[in-house]
Amino acid sequence: MNKPSPAIIAQSAVRRLPRLALLLFCLAYVLPGFFGRAPWKNEDIAAFGVMQELTSHAANWLAPQLLGQVTGFDALAPYWLGALAIQGLPFLDPAFAVRVPFILLLVLTLLATWYAIYYLAKSPQAQPVAFAFGGEAGPVDYARAIADAGVLALMACLGLAQLSHETTPALAQLGFTALVFYAMAASPYRRATKIVGPALGLLIGLAGLALSGAPTLAVLLGMGGAGVEWAHMRWGNTARKNSHHGQAEVSSQQQSAQWVWLIVVTTALVFLLAYGLDLWRWRIQLPGTDGQPAWDTWRKLGRLLLWFTWPAWPLALWTLWRWRWQLASRHVALPLWFAVTAVAATLTTAASDRSLLLSLPPLAALAAFALPTLKRSVASLVDWFTLLFFTGCALIIWVVWIAMQTGVPRQPAANVARLAPGFEPSFSWFAFLAAACATLAWAGLVHWRAGAHRAAIWKSLVLPAAGATLCWLLLMTLWLPLLDYARSYAPMSRQIASLVDKKSCVEIYGISSAHAAGLQYHGRLELRQAQPRAVCPYLIVDANAQTRLANTINLPDWAFQAKVSRPTDKNENVLLFKRVSANEASAALGQPEAAKPVNSAPSP
Repeated sequence: MNKPSPAIIAQSAVRRLPRLALLLFCLAYVLPGFFGRAPWKNEDIAAFGVMQELTSHAANWLAPQLLGQVTGFDALAPYWLGALAIQGLPFLDPAFAVRVPFILLLVLTLLATWYAIYYLAKSPQAQPVAFAFGGEAGPVDYARAIADAGVLALMACLGLAQLSHETTPALAQLGFTALVFYAMAASPYRRATKIVGPALGLLIGLAGLALSGAPTLAVLLGMGGAGVEWAHMRWGNTARKNSHHGQAEVSSQQQSAQWVWLIVVTTALVFLLAYGLDLWRWRIQLPGTDGQPAWDTWRKLGRLLLWFTWPAWPLALWTLWRWRWQLASRHVALPLWFAVTAVAATLTTAASDRSLLLSLPPLAALAAFALPTLKRSVASLVDWFTLLFFTGCALIIWVVWIAMQTGVPRQPAANVARLAPGFEPSFSWFAFLAAACATLAWAGLVHWRAGAHRAAIWKSLVLPAAGATLCWLLLMTLWLPLLDYARSYAPMSRQIASLVDKKSCVEIYGISSAHAAGLQYHGRLELRQAQPRAVCPYLIVDANAQTRLANTINLPDWAFQAKVSRPTDKNENVLLFKRVSANEASAALGQPEAAKPVNSAPSP
């Protein structure tokens, strides 16, 4: 027996979110974080360094590296996009040029998520209950309102903000995952003559996902999507006969079978593509196999799941409960498969937060389908919690900024001075006005939400999305100089550059890819990997690698010059050496106050 839909929604509750308001939401979320900041450590600056390296004539585009060091992601497409942006936009600073395609990838994520949820909400099983005398929500208006709510839920997720504004393969994986999600959601509602869009999205999405370092995920999503579509084809006729909506919008059995075969063939081609380019890598790392106690690892993963996907996960769980009789329906089964696959990757790989990022679009879809079943008291609780949480966060950001500018209150100013020694605050009228306008808009939105207005299905997610956008914008305006100072290699790299003669090459040993990219970009240094026979007058060594230094270089050739630390992390130190002749090195042994030999450098 087919259970009735748990959604009971009137036509008055599916009003459109004003397009201008939704556009401003998206712009306020997307643009801050891409403009006006330096590349941050670690993955952000490391990926930028690889992209810049690809623009050189000797680079191998099938094996992106930085100074011979492999990257953290076995990816191709994201580095290609960044390198092409640097070459195609020579009039822009390279660090900003690489962000242009990633801005488009974030826009693609939001757009593809909206359309995926829109088509899922048009499923006959997702439609609300028909009223005896009419007045229930229309299919198109209902689908549009659910899609608006889904995009708001996505922007409200706390884990999306930082990682979606970095130029790393993680953002490329997110964009391509959202594109695959859209293609599989939209396919049944496109006639044979208009199936090109979803088919092209499927091909680009799966291939892009494989080329972004996630070929296994691409194959799993493809096969799982084919299984969901096959189940819809096999048992969808019964649901259509018992549905009062959307009969003209559901594809025929023949078209569904063709789409299943298209998914299978495309997935097989992507599998062969990844195999041909040697992209398959063993990345499974179960909790407890990394040297840490399994319980500690599980606890960290649990905390990550709780805050990273908030507030989508409680709403998604509510959806699974209220729609439990329709779990096999496309609007629940498809996002559930995408979310489960991403969460499984999170629990079994080292890059847990970046794998969990891919679960946010499907979780936002599941969260949106909870809204037609929420009680008014639960919606009010969400509003009050959101209001208090984000208002408190915004207040803290403003108070700390005022303390940085004026020294009052004293304690926040002292905390900044202690945590970021050497940081000198600066005032920007543009940043101040943008932050002030955003804060006033938040106050106006809270006043509107507290007023007596007609209920809208997306109303409960306006404050979470606006609050997350507000805090992100405030951080990227008021706190941006402080965050740049604390999270970039700029201060450390410039200090090292001031100790090195101009136009001199520098050898490095034990330096990470992120740090090397920072030295190249911020310090404008020409770097080379250390060799037994020195060719550069200077050598930079990571303090933790000092004990292995004698295995690579000739120690008597180098004299210690300085120890340089990151201002905000005294545990991150590098040692600077200068190449000397044999006679100079012997003389330095008798002059401890002058240049010291390399074996007299301070221990890490």
